[in-house]
Amino acid sequence: MLQEPAETFAYDFALATCGSLRTGVAGATVTLRASGALWLEAEGALIVADLHLEKGSSYARRGQMLPPYDTAETLGRLEAEVARLAPRVLVLLGDSFHDGDSEARLHVADAARLVGLARGRQLVWVVGNHDADGPRALPGERADDLSLAGLQLRHEPRAGPQAGEVSGHLHPAAKVRSPRGAVRRRCFATDGERLILPAFGAYAGGLNVRDAAFAGLFRRPLLAGALGRDRVHAIGWRSLAAD
Repeated sequence: MLQEPAETFAYDFALATCGSLRTGVAGATVTLRASGALWLEAEGALIVADLHLEKGSSYARRGQMLPPYDTAETLGRLEAEVARLAPRVLVLLGDSFHDGDSEARLHVADAARLVGLARGRQLVWVVGNHDADGPRALPGERADDLSLAGLQLRHEPRAGPQAGEVSGHLHPAAKVRSPRGAVRRRCFATDGERLILPAFGAYAGGLNVRDAAFAGLFRRPLLAGALGRDRVHAIGWRSLAAD
């Protein structure tokens, strides 16, 4: 479990448009969107992690039947963010596909939507552990990592504190208890030095930020930007509960 250092510090959060939160990560100004996307306004860059496209069809092949609508729903939310922000750069931060055959299982209409997302902008597929080979037939650039706005973008966080790192992979989630019960939501996790994005995919799960997997990644007490229906809620470490 994460241990909170003795020193305390103030987070510089500001409410931005559409319920977003604007903050700093290693000196770079970033906007945490209620959709779970990261917006770097100065660079015109929109970043999403862990789409896990075709997770439903992957499970169906193994006999676990899920409604086959996850890819369409995930792409719809991504298209909505692109329409609102008109990014010059769109970064898919790894595990965009759930397995190595997911691209081949894409419905032709969903493949066309991905082609459309690349039109008129730079599309970068940062590869992850589920999609290490990257896309085969779709447009865009494949990358193991990417430097942008002084930040280092990669799929899986490196061990130990990493100033300026932006990653996904862990699918962070925040849980808050109250006398009326508990609420659990996907979240951004940051200590002002590094940032871990929530999973964007419709069928992607969430791992509690108090899980041991997050131990040692943050130099200072982390703060969760929990995703509400239409805004991001800043929640301090002491208010976060374990599962």
